[in-house]
Amino acid sequence: MLDPGLFKALGDPTRITLLACLAKCGRPCAVGEIAQCCAVDLSVVSRHLRLLADAGVLDSSKSGRTVFYAVRAGPLAGALRRLADELERCCPADRRAPGSGRCCGSC
Repeated sequence: MLDPGLFKALGDPTRITLLACLAKCGRPCAVGEIAQCCAVDLSVVSRHLRLLADAGVLDSSKSGRTVFYAVRAGPLAGALRRLADELERCCPADRRAPGSGRCCGSC
């Protein structure tokens, strides 16, 4: 089953920027490090990261007062793969109306 909360979490441009920055880094990063990726206040970055973690996109760990975040690439890729599978199941490419990119309506 697809989790709408995941797509809500991914629906914000700032969160996508933060996710991309963290994925590019390839290791757990502190909130302050991640905040350097965009021109947003540290507390706002922290809230965005918490929302992504709550949606299962990020792992978080604490060391003292510092919170580190890392991308959960496997679960995220799995969720996006399930979405692609559902789209294909609903409307395979061979049943789309020519040139429209839309389903022919026989779903």
